[in-house]
Amino acid sequence: MNLIEELRWRGMLQDMMPGTDEQLQKEMTTAYIGFDPTAESLHIGSLVPILLLVHLQKAGHKPLALVGGATGMVGDPSFKAEERKMLDDETLQKNVNGIRKQLERFLDFDPAKPNAAEMVNNYDWFQHISFLDFIRDTGKHITVNYMMAKDSVKKRIEGDNGMSFTEFTYQLIQGYDFFHLYTAKNCKLQMGGSDQWGNIVTGTELIRRKAQGQAFAFTCPLIKKADGTKFGKTEQGTVWLDPKRTSPYTFYQFWFNTSDVDAESYIKIFTFLEQEEVDALIEEHRQDTGKRVLQKRLAQEVTTFIHGEEAYKFAVSASSILFNKNTAEILLALSEDELMEVMEGVPQREVPKTDLEAGKDIVSFLADAGIFTSKGEARKMVQGGGISINKTKVPGIDAAVNTSSLLRDKYILVQKGKENYILVKAV
Repeated sequence: MNLIEELRWRGMLQDMMPGTDEQLQKEMTTAYIGFDPTAESLHIGSLVPILLLVHLQKAGHKPLALVGGATGMVGDPSFKAEERKMLDDETLQKNVNGIRKQLERFLDFDPAKPNAAEMVNNYDWFQHISFLDFIRDTGKHITVNYMMAKDSVKKRIEGDNGMSFTEFTYQLIQGYDFFHLYTAKNCKLQMGGSDQWGNIVTGTELIRRKAQGQAFAFTCPLIKKADGTKFGKTEQGTVWLDPKRTSPYTFYQFWFNTSDVDAESYIKIFTFLEQEEVDALIEEHRQDTGKRVLQKRLAQEVTTFIHGEEAYKFAVSASSILFNKNTAEILLALSEDELMEVMEGVPQREVPKTDLEAGKDIVSFLADAGIFTSKGEARKMVQGGGISINKTKVPGIDAAVNTSSLLRDKYILVQKGKENYILVKAV
């Protein structure tokens, strides 16, 4: 497998230093990507760096995942409008441990293999370097003129808030990471997002000037959505890789709801499907976009990769509850936690549980729960066959709702029309 060719057809290659492809074809090469420990979990914005490391390892090379325990204390200024809030030691360590645990699921860390993945934390080497040592032994090799020429630095300096010395030194600190890994682990390649190009080449320059060595680099384009909105954000916020922060169901729905245009690029970037199969899927999708062939396969591949086969199967069956007919059995089989996952974003109402103990006619129930503004409106909808309780159509106005209607002894799912759902909670 030629790594560069593989990444190029997938649309995962932007800038590349001369000689990089030749280096990768010449020998097993150690390469690294940095991960920012601002949270205990990575999010889908981190998926591309993860996938780059996986592709690298599949091609026979050795991946290093650098967690920035030291740089996390400083904050990366690249193309950001404001200086980032610094993290305390305890939070930082907690975040580093969480990220380490996640990465170990995607990369092969078996030390018996020559290209086994490794985790490195730049705090391990920076904690032993004094400020005076750093400016004497490293700072003298990179001129201020060189650092000022970077677009990311220019943007901040020319902005309203300026740029602190702390953040100005960031590219030198990241450059030293590359130098350290070059000398300590024979790491000759750094990869990253296109916004990191300036910081990455500072590292290759430091290696050239300080170690008289040659290092390489390439970057991946930053992922964008066709409509101009930020990738990885939803109305609920960031889409995390941790199932406790973003449920597998919600994660699946994010990919399933991708636009047709985005799905054509995402199927290449976020899956490991071969080029022939991807081309065939795109062609099949274009024949009938309503079948959402690309979105279904994209959601399947990414959800399985991140959360596993069982979580994917649950997400599919859970999705059918709101979008397909005849799913009463699936609904009844859900645990309370699973039910809450599926109902994320569904409007909720409350009714006294005592009202249901004696039983209540369907019309009164719908009106008292606030699903309709009046009994007349509720009666009309029931008579028209437009109401379902727990995915079972209400046959008529004589139907009653009681405690036997409760899911997990607490909830009733009301469907009004084809797509309007309300979750009623008995309290």
